[in-house]
Formats: sequence, structure tokens, C-alpha cells
Amino acid sequence: MGLLDNQTQQQYYDVKKSFTGDGSTKRFTVSNSQDTFPSTYTAENATVYIDNELYLLMPSTGTANYRFIWGSANGWHIIFDAAAPADGATIVVDVSSNFGSYQFTSLDNIIAQFIIAYVGEDKIISKIKRMDVAFHAQRAMQELSFDTFKSCKSQEITVPTSLTMILPHDYVNYIKLAWSDSSGIEHVIYPTSKTSNTPTIKQDSDGNYSFDIDDASVNTPDKDDTTDLISNNNSDTWNNYKSGTPSENQDDYQDDTYWPAEGERYGLDPQHAQANGSFFVDCNTGKIHFSSNMSGKTVVLRYISDGLGTDEEMVVHKFAEEAIYKWIAYGILSTRINTPEYIINRFKKEKFAETRKAKLRLSNIKLEEITQTLRGKSKQIKH
Repeated sequence: MGLLDNQTQQQYYDVKKSFTGDGSTKRFTVSNSQDTFPSTYTAENATVYIDNELYLLMPSTGTANYRFIWGSANGWHIIFDAAAPADGATIVVDVSSNFGSYQFTSLDNIIAQFIIAYVGEDKIISKIKRMDVAFHAQRAMQELSFDTFKSCKSQEITVPTSLTMILPHDYVNYIKLAWSDSSGIEHVIYPTSKTSNTPTIKQDSDGNYSFDIDDASVNTPDKDDTTDLISNNNSDTWNNYKSGTPSENQDDYQDDTYWPAEGERYGLDPQHAQANGSFFVDCNTGKIHFSSNMSGKTVVLRYISDGLGTDEEMVVHKFAEEAIYKWIAYGILSTRINTPEYIINRFKKEKFAETRKAKLRLSNIKLEEITQTLRGKSKQIKH
């Protein structure tokens, strides 16, 4: 049976539809075919957006706002039990869409296929518990997620006046931070290594560490409020950093001081030769801190995770499927007693080779794109 035999093209494409409200219509047909969705589907399988904002299925009143049902007259359709969408409102209905999912294989399938291919009589691994395979599969997912798999995770926020952004719950490291202008063009924000938000220890007027939270008593052992060091929420370094005007906004290098230099900016540090703003990641508080010229701007964070946050993201791209098999096999064989060293070395080399192959495949290099980039160079490119 083919990999797509359990889903027709109609079932794939009909799961997401867009409508325009007229102020009175409450019923919108998603699909006329009963086979598009399982008969068990309900409103919980349908997500509704109105004018790009999520429309809650179950508000605080406890009464559902809409239903998703099958009817012979209207097919699979959404019924708004509350007020009809306003005239001109854009309504998007998404019924458990899985667009683009064919390029991935779930980790459960990887584990099952590994056991079939590598475990058994006259195979490289005679027997093993599924739990052990799952452990090494998850470790392989983590390692490959850091520098091989393509990361599709991102968040977009408007920088508040506090100039901070909370790190995503599955954040491991950032790939890029950029702010988006009115044309939708992203401008890279560069990290600064010359500042921090180190906790400030409370001191008294003599410079001694203070253990008195409210300063209402003399610092004696029987009257102190705590025996732990007291630190402020923000350090003086961070307060000065966010309140100061960034250096890139203080001088445009075209005034009477720099103009006679005719562009000869001696001593310019390239890492600071940009006007996009700066940031640093505070690992203690789990926040990203921005320079003051970033306030009110739209910021896009692209980051990597370990691929194990949710069941939906525990998938492997088919370009890297063989690589993860080799990672699992090497992990199992290298931890087993009495495994010949030449077998371990063989799978270590195969793991390295397949990882490199997967990285090349996932880099998505296209000949036409490279030649288009190089057409402006002096050397003629033929292909």
C-alpha cells in the first residue's frame, strides 16, 4: 500500500477554507464530500479565525460559539450559534490541516522501522527493548536538531516599553533576531557583549551587604528580615543600557566632525557599524533585552529547539531518515558490552557520513539560485 493511499487529494486540500461574512449568514460549507473527514470529527477538530484573530470555541460563558457537523444538504459545515460574522469579515476554517507533512516521518515510525530493519535473528542487534530504542532515537533527534535539521520555529512580537522579550518555552538557542520595517523587510539585530543584567546586591550606606528588606530596623541578627542576599529586579547596568541613546543614533557620521574625514572612519569596529539596534540574552531571567531604539518595533525571533517539545514536532525530515537510523544504531552498539570494536567504528563512520549527507540535502542549495547570485561577479558563470 502506498504512503498516500489512506488520504485522497480532496481530503488533503479541503481542510482549510476561507469565507467572507455578510452579517447574516451563519452556515459555511467546508466540504461537500462526507469522506473528507472522519465521522467522529466535531468542533474540537476545527479552528476558526475571524479577521486573523482566533475565534474561541468555548468562551467563559460555557456555551459553544460554533459547531462543525456533517449534513446531507450542506456537507461538512460550520454553524455559528452565536452572532453571525460581521459583513466583510474574513473567516478562515482550519480542520486539522497537515499541509506539507509528507516531507516528514514521525519518530514513532522511525522507531518501528528501525526495529524491523536492525533488530532480530541474524541482524546487527539480536534483541532490544523498544524503550531503549526510543531513548537513543530521542537523543538523536536532539543532536540533529541543533545543527542539521532545518528550524522552522519563530515568534514575532512588538517590543514593549520594558524592552524585553520572554524566551519561548522550548527555546534552546537563537538563529537570528531581526526587526521588520513597514515594507516587511527584515533587518538583522546584532548581539552586544558589552553589557549584562547581573543582579544588584543590596548594600547599606557603608557599603556592607544589607539583609534588611524594608530598611526599618537596625541590622542585628535578631532583627534582620532574611539571611539571604537581597537583589533588585533589574541591575544598574541594564537600567543604564535601556535608558541610554544607542551610539548608532547619536551621530550619523555626516556632520562637521566626520565630514572632513571624507569617509575615513579610522578605528571603526565592524561589529558596531550598523544602526539596527542590539540585544543580549539574559539566561538568569529567561529574557531577551533590547536597546532603547527598538521600542515599538516589530521583532522576529528565529530559534532552534531540541525537537522533543510536543508530539507534533517529533518528526524527522525524509532527507535525514537514514542519518537517524545510523545515530540510533551507533548509540545502541556503543553502549553494549562485548560489541566488537570494529563494528562500533563502522557505525560511527556511517553515522558521520549520513549526517553530513543529510546536512547537505537540507541546506537546499539550488544551482540556479547560486548562479543568479554570482551573475554580478566578473567571472562568467555557465551552466
